Amino acid sequence: MNCIIIDDEEMARAIMTQKISLYQELKLIQEFPNAIQAIKFLNHNEVDLIFLDIHMPDFTGFDFIQSLKNPPKVILVTSDKNFAFEAFEYECIVDYLVKPITEDRFQKAIQKASSNKNTFKATEIKPIIEDNVNEFYINIDRRLIKIDIASINIVEAKGDYIHIKTENKNYIVHSTLKKIEDKLSKDLFLKVHRSFIINTNKIIDIKDNSVLIAKDVIPVSRANRPELMKRLNLL
Repeated sequence: MNCIIIDDEEMARAIMTQKISLYQELKLIQEFPNAIQAIKFLNHNEVDLIFLDIHMPDFTGFDFIQSLKNPPKVILVTSDKNFAFEAFEYECIVDYLVKPITEDRFQKAIQKASSNKNTFKATEIKPIIEDNVNEFYINIDRRLIKIDIASINIVEAKGDYIHIKTENKNYIVHSTLKKIEDKLSKDLFLKVHRSFIINTNKIIDIKDNSVLIAKDVIPVSRANRPELMKRLNLL
């Protein structure tokens, strides 16, 4: 595979060059200190794989990817683990390496890049999220915003988006209800309707087939009502 390196740090490029040299399937054809130079090169040349830093002056790694019409496979190489969730949104990204990179981890990344399909999955960001199970991050306007899980009142599905309502602020994120459900505590949260997940600690009132949380009245489906009733500490 023909590959290039894009990293503004000379030492980082040297380390990556040395690692690449150990793999016969990789052929390093060029390295660049910034994304602009790389774009000019790619306008006239094709590559199979890019080793890309995220934090660079003026033009981030994600800005670079968005500038390409048909990006090749990309392995992100960064000292910042907090962008793994955002990286998952790009189909071209096959892996996410956090500096310093071990030989074993680098080898696994090359194996993924060598396969026919991109293999960067949601499971790969779990260790990052599980470092602190009390919070997770959402991507809003290219910023990662920390959400305190205990502060969430309701999560509502709206088409291709989810509406997260917390005690103090509301957020709209391009995601699915299933994806966020997997990150929430099963003891604290319950899916009461195909479009709603609620924080059971936030329930104020229950009437017929609905619950009141803050100022929101949330429908409860017949199928989910028995489980909700089990959660309640009834006299």
